[in-house]
Amino acid sequence: MAIAAWLTLGVLLLVLILLVGTRLPTDAVLTGGVALLLIAGVIDAHDALYGLANEGVVTIAVLFVVANGVRETGALSGIVPRLLGRGGSLVGAQARIMIPAAVLSAFVNNTPLVAMLMPVIADWGRSLKISASKLLLPLSVASILGGACTLIGTSTNLIVNGWLLDETEQGGISMFEIGQIGLPVAVVGIIYVLLTARWLLPDRAPVIDTTADLRQYTVELIIEPSSPLAGKTIEDAGLRGLPGLYLAEIDRGAQVLPAVSGNIKLREGDRLVFVGAVGSVVDLQKIRGLSVADNQLYKLGGSRTNRVFLEAVVSDSCPIIGQTIKEGQFRTRYSAVVIAVARNGDRLTGKLGDIRLRAGDTLLLEARTNFVAQQGRSRDFFLVSRIDGAAPPNHERAGVALAAVVGMVILVTAGWLSMLKASMLAAGVMLMTRCCRVSSARAAVDLPVLVVIAASLGLGRAIQVSGLADVMAELMLSATGNSPHTALAMIFAVTAILAGAVTAKAAAVLILPVALVVSGELGVAFMPFAITVMMAASTTIATPIGYPTNMMVMGPGSYRYRDYLVFGAPLTLIIGVMCVVLIPVFWPFVG
Repeated sequence: MAIAAWLTLGVLLLVLILLVGTRLPTDAVLTGGVALLLIAGVIDAHDALYGLANEGVVTIAVLFVVANGVRETGALSGIVPRLLGRGGSLVGAQARIMIPAAVLSAFVNNTPLVAMLMPVIADWGRSLKISASKLLLPLSVASILGGACTLIGTSTNLIVNGWLLDETEQGGISMFEIGQIGLPVAVVGIIYVLLTARWLLPDRAPVIDTTADLRQYTVELIIEPSSPLAGKTIEDAGLRGLPGLYLAEIDRGAQVLPAVSGNIKLREGDRLVFVGAVGSVVDLQKIRGLSVADNQLYKLGGSRTNRVFLEAVVSDSCPIIGQTIKEGQFRTRYSAVVIAVARNGDRLTGKLGDIRLRAGDTLLLEARTNFVAQQGRSRDFFLVSRIDGAAPPNHERAGVALAAVVGMVILVTAGWLSMLKASMLAAGVMLMTRCCRVSSARAAVDLPVLVVIAASLGLGRAIQVSGLADVMAELMLSATGNSPHTALAMIFAVTAILAGAVTAKAAAVLILPVALVVSGELGVAFMPFAITVMMAASTTIATPIGYPTNMMVMGPGSYRYRDYLVFGAPLTLIIGVMCVVLIPVFWPFVG
């Protein structure tokens, strides 16, 4: 084996040891590996920076902006509750989570999708008295399986497709081509979860109860004209049994309905008084058809994309102490709207605008993004803090955001535009129509993820140019003989193990060059091997490290490393068998 191949192997082993045995950031470790190979002369600058110009990497960056537009407009907030429904058994709850999540993740990149759905699922589970540990890993698995059904469902598929376009004459794959194997795998995977999760998943309480809050806010909301909630009962509208929150009363003109029953029908103009924790009160603002009473928000002017949720504690020198919120002209004075008020855990009665402020009252505000800077130096408030991860959704643009995503899918499916061009068009629509702000679009681009992918592609180039791919292919062929099916099984196993140890994207780009050599040595088509690498990497389930969504649910679901292995290893084996049997049927070895 040549010196360059030995150097590449040594750097790869060092990278694997650091990734598995230390807590160093993945992007730093992989970038360091590429730097070592560049300094050693194994690769040149073009190869080291090869990943930065890869079409798949750029497409993923643009899709982060598209997903951010969907999130900021709350485009899924009205869809998800209807899909979930209310009540039912554990298996029924898991099915109602997994099927919609799998379908949605086929068209929306699964990492931001899980980020949007996690708090919704956790709250919904609490309302059903089902532990999050029984629901969040099935959510992650469903998003992974659904994402494997289309080209855009997971960034791993985009990376493999980009590699195919750059390194082979095969051409890329079409929007739904991978679905030939992805769809049956997803169906079998969902059935597996529904049959085994009761026994294989733990039943643990979360380490931190996110609804526990000593502050009990009182908030008054109104049913807007033409609201989709009008005409529905409280139960059907999903406003009963909310975690960390309860509907105290309905003010209907001269009539006040206390101790509200779930079968009361809502009407336009109804004023709903809720009491609950800050996180739950913020979530209420994301329900379409509900707005702060008296339409104060609309008087703020400007787009809701330029506003944030804040908490502010009233100081003893505040000039409007002793006055009601209306009398003190809070909106005019501070260019902010009081959403809710908390006072020593007590429930405050009466309309929100009629509450007389006291020193020490905690106010939940919706204000422009510069409010913190302006009021941070003021003596009117003891403390002003932004509520992280919470921003008012721009519901007026939700239809535009969904139309942009649907249009993107249609353009790619019909072959009118490439994935890169269609995603750029969708992102442009999101920005031009103000579905999301330019600043939030920048923040939405996950730079560490892009660096991991680009560095992995650099390492993949090193495997090719150093001759290490040829050596690894020879070892595989000596173990598998001349059987393409056995070689396919070996490629799946190595990719799955490597993906579980490092990351799915890194595993894919490291094994693709080896698979290319193996197929060439066997004299068979490369596409079955490429699809196998794609499926093995994009369905990484057996470890929390391999896929971002698995890591995202680990803390909220109180999972341990062993839980992933016990739950995911049998499913990985099932997927591997299905791939070895079915992939050569759809992508023949001889073509």
